Amino acid sequence: MSIQKKGTKHHPVIFLEGPKPRIHELGFAWHIFRQFITAFRTLHFLGPCITIFGSARFKEDHKYYQAAMAFGKGIAKLGLTTMTGGGPGIMEAANRGAFEAGGKSVGCNIKLPFEQKPNPYVQTSFTFKYFFVRKVLMVKYSYAFVIMPGGFGTMDELFETLTLIQTNTISHFPVVLFGKKFYQSMIDYLQEMVEAGTISAADMDLFLLTDDVEEGLHHIKKHLRANYPKKPQKRLWWLFEKG
Repeated sequence: MSIQKKGTKHHPVIFLEGPKPRIHELGFAWHIFRQFITAFRTLHFLGPCITIFGSARFKEDHKYYQAAMAFGKGIAKLGLTTMTGGGPGIMEAANRGAFEAGGKSVGCNIKLPFEQKPNPYVQTSFTFKYFFVRKVLMVKYSYAFVIMPGGFGTMDELFETLTLIQTNTISHFPVVLFGKKFYQSMIDYLQEMVEAGTISAADMDLFLLTDDVEEGLHHIKKHLRANYPKKPQKRLWWLFEKG
């Protein structure tokens, strides 16, 4: 299945490619494995992360950009690492807040034809080709999640995270939804899902909805202790893990 991509000379964009030659599939699997291992070897030693999701489209003067900066600064004060998608907008703001507060700042960037360029406030950065690789890493090393207003990508990340928590695939880490007005329609729809029986009333407790950065940080701090690792990871010389 293909469509004609706008702005190009009849260049097809393939969505469903089907089976490929076995050597191609092996190369595809190896490429994914290599990206995972490269990221594992670095993120393993960065300490507990708080992941902030949100739109790439908010500018510096927007209230949500400023709020994301405040979250980054607050996370740094907690001694934790701020992780984002590494791009502009909310991601840049959160990385910037952590960076300016002297904290650790990580970006998991994605190759896109528009919007997504690495921001200058990440100390550790990865660029991934596949969304699923990126999402695994942004969840694997996180002990809490802050969901700022965003678009399709943010909604995808929000509901995948809630699904993982709901099914006990990952621990019940705190999830902060920031922006009451922005998310109110979604909350109303979730209530309809409760009434329809497709989710339980208890699932509404999987997240905190707030307009207060301090309330969000307090919620994270309060629920973090049970999941916080007691000892830092040691580097093993025989695995060539350098300090």
